[in-house]
Order: sequence, then structure tokens, then C-alpha cells
Amino acid sequence: MSEELPSSWARLHPLSPLARAGAALVAVLLVAGPRQLLGEGIDGTRAVLDAVVAGVVLATGAVSWLVTRWRVSEGELQLELGLLRRQSLRVPLVRLQAVDVVRPLAARLLGLSELRLVLAGSGSGKARLSFLAHGRAMQVRAQLLAVGAGLHETTPEATEQPLTRVPNARLIASALVGPPAVLVALVVPVLVVLAVVEPSSVGPVLTSLATAGFGAFAVVLRRLNVEMSFTIADAPDGLRLRSGLLQTRAETIPAGRVQGVRLVEPLLWRPFGWCRLEVDVAQQREHEVGEEDVQQLSSALLPVGTREQADALLALVLPGASTRPPPGAQPPRRARFKAPLSYRRLAAWCTEDHLVGRTGRLEVRTVVVPLAKAQSIRWSQGPLQRRLRLVTVHVDTAGRRWSVAARDRDEDDADDLLVRLPDLARTARLR
Repeated sequence: MSEELPSSWARLHPLSPLARAGAALVAVLLVAGPRQLLGEGIDGTRAVLDAVVAGVVLATGAVSWLVTRWRVSEGELQLELGLLRRQSLRVPLVRLQAVDVVRPLAARLLGLSELRLVLAGSGSGKARLSFLAHGRAMQVRAQLLAVGAGLHETTPEATEQPLTRVPNARLIASALVGPPAVLVALVVPVLVVLAVVEPSSVGPVLTSLATAGFGAFAVVLRRLNVEMSFTIADAPDGLRLRSGLLQTRAETIPAGRVQGVRLVEPLLWRPFGWCRLEVDVAQQREHEVGEEDVQQLSSALLPVGTREQADALLALVLPGASTRPPPGAQPPRRARFKAPLSYRRLAAWCTEDHLVGRTGRLEVRTVVVPLAKAQSIRWSQGPLQRRLRLVTVHVDTAGRRWSVAARDRDEDDADDLLVRLPDLARTARLR
């Protein structure tokens, strides 16, 4: 029997301060532990200072827990938080589009989960419940979604249909066949030449390259931490994505919030037939969700997969869209003089519902934008483009990651596109 949503003020889980302070406490231990162990005996003064720092961190979390309370009343999730500066948040559940479940490592160890509400419009990065017991968090998530849909809170959550699971072995291989592989391919020949020509310079060069290698592998580890165990499922409220290694995240991409989709084909992936599908969703602005959360937000709809898998997911997110260019999608031949390295990849085409642009030199990127989401249409023409009679047409949306561009089109074709796009966008919004 599940608990009802609280209509009177309730507190979050009592272990929330530990979950909040988990990362900070680990940082204190990583700094203080080696310093004490490697020194000549235990430094009492430093040990006390380290204990004070840890105590302050825990006390801050405890105070935050004490001054935070929540309830659901009159169709709103109501939050009160803050000690010196009190805040009262009212989140209308009719604007609720999804509820993400985030479990940092400390919270997972304590059996807790955080709920983050995704709202129509810009939303509020503070519309979150940090933390609840995991079982209770899943109940509250289902209840909030039911109330937001105008149903009774006891209405069971709609079932989901599993679509794709990305094998971890493929994900690791795709991460390594990237910055690390490029670094090794560039470094080994240089070291061989230096070993023959100037052996004494090998050591300093290795030291510099070790720093670059550390940065490359840090990027790989960060990506694996976000995208490991990646699964996709289809549900009535949208696509549900689950992933994560240390911090797990279950997020929903609601139908209608997709502002654009990008297909990425890196050079070193092409022999394996791999590609990456990314999605741009109208969601909280970065300054609202917080910088540390922006780094964790995954744009991947498919971290690595085949073109067939990417096409199937694209058909679900943007029905009728295609990333395969039709005849006549290439720019005029004179565009070679402006973009000699990327000319072979340049393409753009427009359908009744979508504008698609492709570009890239070593990495091919194809962006698909639904015209119903277009917020501005503009053109640009640089000095060289003017001499070659070329124009680039841009379509901007409410997404935060990218826009689509029909690059280096003939002036007459661009003028025709600028006339057609507003009418197509208006018609697409009415469908």
C-alpha cells in the first residue's frame, strides 16, 4: 500500500544531509588522509582542522534539511527552503512534463534518490526533492505524474516498452576510439623520431604528453560515468533514458519538447558503422539547474549504435525525418572554393515538416530541426560568399545546444528557402 502525497508539511529523508555532503566529505578525506598518513606521525592540529571542516559540511547539510519542507496542495508542489533567505516555491503540476530520478553515489549507498521536476517553459532548477528513500521516490514520481495529467494520484504509471540497450563493451570501445586513439596515433611517430634524432628530449616530451593524455582519458571517464548501462524505453509520456556508472540518472524526453536532433559520425567510428544520435530538448536554463548538473546532463539519445538504430529512434522522436540526403541537396560546385575540405559533406534539404543540414570535415554532423519549433529564420553572407553568390540560411529554436544551417546555398535557392520556410513553419504548427 503506497503512501499518499503529503497535504501537510513534510520533511525529506533524515539521511539527506549525508547524501548532500557525500562528495564534499570524500574530497576532505582525499586531501586529509594522505597528508596525515605520509607525514611524520599524526598532526593533531591539522586533524582537528580537518574534523572541523567535515563537521561544517555535515552541519550545513543538516541545517538545509531542517529548513526544507514540502507538500502537495491545490494541484501544486509547494517547497519552502532557506535559512537566512527564505524561499517559497509553488510548482503547478499541470505544467509538469517529466520527473527525472537522479542517484549520486552517496545517495545510492544510503538507498536514497532525488526527484527533479521538468516543467513546460524555462522551469525552475530548484523544483526538486533531495532526497527521499528510493522506493518512496518512485511512488512520489508516479503520483506527481498522475496528478499532473489530471488523474487521481493512485493511478498506476503507464508501462514502458524497452527499445534499445547499448552494450557497455561497445560504449567503452567507442570512447577509446576517439581522443586516446588520436593521441596515440600522433604521439608514437613523434617519439620514434625523437628517439632517433635527439634521445635526450624524449623525457621532457613524455612529461608534456602525459598531461595531455590525462586530460584525454578524463574526458573518456566522464563520458563513461554518464552513459554506461544506457537503455532506452518507449512510454506514453515520452522516451525514457537510464544510464550512469557512479551517479545514475533516469530521465524522460517528453513528446513535443524535442527542438532538434543531431547525427554525429566521427571519422574513426565509420569503419565500424557506428554513429551517435543526440537530442536538443527545451529544458531548464543552465544558470537554473546549476553548473555541476549541466556537466551531468547527457545529450545522447543513442551514445553509440548503428545507422539502423539511429534511424529507428529518429522516426520515434521526429516522425517523417531522415538524415539521408535526397538528390539536389548538395550546394553548387563553386562552394568548393569556400569550403574545400568539407564540400563533399555539405548538404541541406527541406521537407514539409523539417529542415536538415549536414556539414563536417573529419566528423560528419547532420542536424534535423522540426519547423514547428522554429523561432527565428535568418541568413548570413560573408565577403567570400558574396563574391561566390552563396548564402547560409539559419533556423533557430528554443534549444540550447545547436541550430540548423543550410550552408553555402546558391543565392536564388536561399531566397526561395527564405520565402518558403515561414509558411512551412506556420503550417507545421497547425498540424
